[in-house]
Parts: sequence; C-alpha cells; structure tokens
Amino acid sequence: MNTIENIDENPNQELLTQPPTQTQNQTQSHSRRPRGFAATAAAAAAAAAAANNNSNNNNNNASSGKGKKEREKEKERTKLRERHRRAITSRMLAGLRQYGNFPLPARADMNDVLAALAREAGWTVEPDGTTYRLSNQSQSHHHLHQQMAAAAATTTAAFPVRSVESPLSVKNCSVKASVECQPSVLRIDESLSPASFDSVVIPERDSRGGEFNASTSPINNSVECLEADQLIQDVRAGEHEDDFTGTPYIPVYVMLANHVINNFCQLVDPELIRQEISHMKALNVDGVIVNCWWGIVEGWNPQKYAWSGYRELFNIIREFNLKVQVVVMAFHEYGANDSGDAWISLPQWVMEIGKGNQDIFFTDREGRRNTECLSWGVDKERVLNGRTGIEVVYFDFMRSFRTEFDDLFVAGLICAVEIGLGPSGELKYPSLSERMGWRYPGIGEFQCYDRYLQQSLRKAAKLRGHSFWARGPDNAGQYNSLPHETGFFCERGDYDSYYGRFFLNWYAQTLIDHADNVLSLASLAFEETKIIVKVPGVYWWYKTASHAAELTAGYYNPSNQDGYAPVFEVLKKHSVTMKFVCAVPSLQDQEALADPEGLSWQIPVCSIQVLTHLNFLLKVLNLAWDRGLAVAGENALSCYDREGCMRVVEMAKPRNDPDRRHFSFFMYQQPSSLLQGIICFSDLGYFIKCMHGKKS
Repeated sequence: MNTIENIDENPNQELLTQPPTQTQNQTQSHSRRPRGFAATAAAAAAAAAAANNNSNNNNNNASSGKGKKEREKEKERTKLRERHRRAITSRMLAGLRQYGNFPLPARADMNDVLAALAREAGWTVEPDGTTYRLSNQSQSHHHLHQQMAAAAATTTAAFPVRSVESPLSVKNCSVKASVECQPSVLRIDESLSPASFDSVVIPERDSRGGEFNASTSPINNSVECLEADQLIQDVRAGEHEDDFTGTPYIPVYVMLANHVINNFCQLVDPELIRQEISHMKALNVDGVIVNCWWGIVEGWNPQKYAWSGYRELFNIIREFNLKVQVVVMAFHEYGANDSGDAWISLPQWVMEIGKGNQDIFFTDREGRRNTECLSWGVDKERVLNGRTGIEVVYFDFMRSFRTEFDDLFVAGLICAVEIGLGPSGELKYPSLSERMGWRYPGIGEFQCYDRYLQQSLRKAAKLRGHSFWARGPDNAGQYNSLPHETGFFCERGDYDSYYGRFFLNWYAQTLIDHADNVLSLASLAFEETKIIVKVPGVYWWYKTASHAAELTAGYYNPSNQDGYAPVFEVLKKHSVTMKFVCAVPSLQDQEALADPEGLSWQIPVCSIQVLTHLNFLLKVLNLAWDRGLAVAGENALSCYDREGCMRVVEMAKPRNDPDRRHFSFFMYQQPSSLLQGIICFSDLGYFIKCMHGKKS
C-alpha cells in the first residue's frame, strides 16, 4: 500500500517509469470484475470509447490520404509547367542560334541570353557581368589595349584597332546608304587563351535580321579566329596597307600548264617550256609544280608506265637551277568541259572496264555515272584486272614514279609529293560536279549509289541493327536545290534524325577511311618525302544549320558537329601538309549566300559571300594549325585584283597571330602559260614580294 500512497501523493509521476512491484501484481490479480448493473455500464462505456477512437482514426486517415493526393497532383502540374518552360526556352535558343547566329553555349542560361542580346544592342558585357556602352572611339581604344595587354603580354606590338563604319567598299550594290554604314562594336573575347588567333578584336555587327557572328558549329566555337570583315578591314586601310616588309618568308611555287605533256607522254614544246621557266625565275619564284597524270603515264595498258616526257621536263627545270618543289599525283580527269582546255581522261583500259562494270564510278541517286575518278567502293575490290583500286590507282603508280626518278629524289630536286584523293585532286566526293549540271550555289547530291558503296552501307546498317537504313536519303533534293527546299537539309530536317546521323556518319567515314588507306601506302612509297593533301573549301550554305554542300561533299560538319577534326586527325597521323584553296570571292559578285527564310542581312549581298567564305576559311585554317598540321595555300582559277591578292597574303601570314603561324608555302596556278599573260593575279611579281616579306 505504500506504493499506492506514493502515487497518490505524486499524481504527475508516470506509472511506467519503474517496473511494477510484486504487491501491485498481487493486488491487480485479485481485483474483482464488476457484475450486474455495474458490468453493463462498464461495457457501454468501453464500446463508446472504442467507437470514438475509430472515428478519430478514420478522419485522420482520410485527411492524410487526401493531402497526399493533392501533393502528387501539384508535383505533376509543376513538372508539366517546367517541361513547357524548357520547351519554350529551347525554341527561343534555337531561334537565336539559327536566325541570329548568337554564339550561345550548348547549356545556355538566361545570363548567356541577356549578354548576347545586350551585345547585339551595342553594349559591352564583360565575363564578370559588368555591362557598359562605349561612347566614343578613344574609350574603345583604351579598353581594348588594356584587355590585350592582360591577355597577351608577350605581344610586342598592339593590334591597330579601328572603328570603321563599313568594313567593305561596296560596288554595284543597290542597298540604302543607311544600311551600308552600320557602325561596328568592338570587344575582346576574354574566354580565349593569349595564344589564340582571336586574342585580337572580334567585330560584332548590329543588324535586325542577321549578323556575321561566328556560327554555332563546333568548328566555329572550338577554334576562334580573326573575323573575316576585320581581315578585309585590315587590308583595306590603315598604317600597314600593302606593307609586308619583315613578315615571315613564304615560298611561292608556280604550276606549269597541264598541256605541256600530251596524251602520249611527250613534251609538246621544249623551247616554250624553257622560256616559261626563265620567266618564272625572273619573277623570283621558289620552285615549279608539275602534274603527273595517271591517265597519261598508264594510259594505254595496265602496269605499263611511260615517264619519258616527264624525264625530259625535269631535266629542263634542272638546267635553270630550280627545284620541282611539288609533284602532283593526279588520279582524276581534267578539262572535260566547254572551256577548250586540254582533256585528260582516266586510262583507256580503265574506261574499257567501266563499260562493262559502270559501278566502278561514283553514282548519284538517278543512276548517272561520274567518270572523274574511281569510286572509293572499289578501294579493296579486285575489279581492275584482278587488282584493287588501292593497288592500281595508288600504290603501283606511286612506287613506279619513286623508282623511276630515284636520282632526282636523292639530289633533292623533287621535294614534295601531293596525293590526289578525289575529283580535282581534292579529298571530297564528286557531289558538286559541273558536268552533272551543278551550278553555284547548289547543294550537290550524295554520291553513294554504286554497287560497292551500297554494299558497304548495307553492312553498316546491319551492324547498327537497322537494316532498313541501308538506303540513301530520298528527300535530299538535286544538284541545284537549296537547303530549305529539301526535307533532308531544311531547318530541323532529317539530317539531324537518327537515320540522318547514321547515314552522314557512314558517308563521312568512307571518305576518312579512303584517305587513311591511301596515305598509308603513300608513306611507304615515298618514305621521308613530304606528302601534301588538298582539302576543299566548300563554304556556301555555311551560315545555315545543316551546311548542306559540305555534307554532300563528305564533311559531316553541320552547326552541331565538328566534321573537320576526324579528317585532320588522319592527316596528322601521316604527317601530311594540308593544302587549302584560297578562293576569295570578288566584291562585284552579286551571287550571295541567301538566308532560307528570306531574312534581311542588312548589309550588301555582294559582301555576304566574301565575309562568309573568309570566315569559313580562317576557321578551318586555325583548326588545322591548332592540331599541329602544316598548312599551305593555293589560289583558285579565278581573277584576283590587287586587293584580292592582299587578302590572300593576309590569310597566308596573319599579322596579329601571337604564335606567328603562317603558310608553309603557296602554290600559284592558272589555266594557261605565264607567257600568255598573268591571268589569275593582276600583279604576280608584287604578290611574290609580299609573300617573301620584301620591300616592294
């Protein structure tokens, strides 16, 4: 009973704080159950209490379940709102990239968008978010020089920054003067390393419908370079105009005309050749380039090589103490057009095989055969009198040349060999062939419909697990189609679908494999001799998302893909010098790169082609330089005025490259003899002095 009294005296004490005592257990065990009326009342009270407890529990459970459902519904609504917001943001970013060419990163946020819009409106936005407007030219100069000093302290001379109202002097262009004279806003891109080619100034143009900012292609963003309009501006006016004294020495080699050797491998006019080489020497050229045509040397019978005409030609060049700096192994046709040029076909015995098996030639979707060169599908197929394309076209021919002229290689007269890898000697498909009806700026056609390439495509599709992908695209248009007219190359077209990416990867990989196989054999044939490969400059439609003309040529380089990196990796693997055609469009050329949606570029259309090509050219060159490739240049077979020549010089050795990178050499070509007049360059002698870095 002491325990009970203690509990009564401490009513706040919890009963379960201590285990029950023996006295308590005995008391509880001997307690008597209520009986009679008392038992009935106790049972009723217990039932009421139980009912009350159950009601409370049910209410609590119902309330808890209802709240959980509401929370789940709210989560779903939040997810839908977020998806909708992201979809809107994605479309906005895609539109800014596509139509405005804003250089937004892949995972852009609102800060990136605001910065891009602010720059477009003429403001300067620093990486830390500092935003201001440059009010005058002096402030611009002061800010730029501060940035350049911080970014490239080792640079000895600052880049001359000029705010020019129009980077191009426009001729024969019907555009309002107010549109032509849009001022440029200049900025420094601090995200670049001091060693980058774009450590200098990047102009941004203020325009309503479009501007010449860098494209969003990986090739544009991964390797920055001097903008094309700034390059033209630097050539047009300023302290350094036409003054290349003290700049790096770039050798200039001149190519002999193709008709100096006839189809029977005979030298046509030795005395005329002597006069032309004497004229070259007077111009102070560094060497001579000679084309060795497969269709001439092995023209009549397989493995019967006639080198007599070339032996006589090389002896004449030796008389003048000049070197054959480059010998071009030409494995393609030449001159099959209405221009009156000499026509050099593939070997006659190959053409005879082609009559019975037309699939040895590249074929378009309509089944038309292109005999400019052999299809890469026969590289490893024994369809040429028991030999493969690699053996016949390349290795046997190259080995014969190396053996025949071993004395000239040992004496150092022949310094380098260029390997032709496709039509026009360029590493590309014949997708832009004028003989097939193509005209600029058509997108061209895929060339993969011969039997052997189709077999390769079927094999690739089967390995991928989608055999129905073993076909070429059926909505890619024709040679002269424009991207927006096709379902494959238009905005958000099939080129970026699962099938489109598979096909374009296979198409480009075939080109890469061809180059790798041939260059492996060339390295064996020529051992320590420098090897050169010519890469095409397919720049039209470069401002669109698909880059249609590049895709049909074999370069998988849309705006979201870097198509040149794998090609350059193969060239680097074989220590190859990359040669690039410096085709500078004329300012009078009215043919321009049109926007598929008809947007107003707000600058003269004749300027668009110039800027687009130069921008493309400079970015490809810098990508090659950054990968450690030696780079050379060559002019196109078109007319260059003095201004065009200066742009070529500026591209060959950019003044403001902190690494002082430049061309290894430059190859000058024209369709006829130099004795008939300088056709392509208006003043070749002056051009050579500028390339040599001498005072004119």
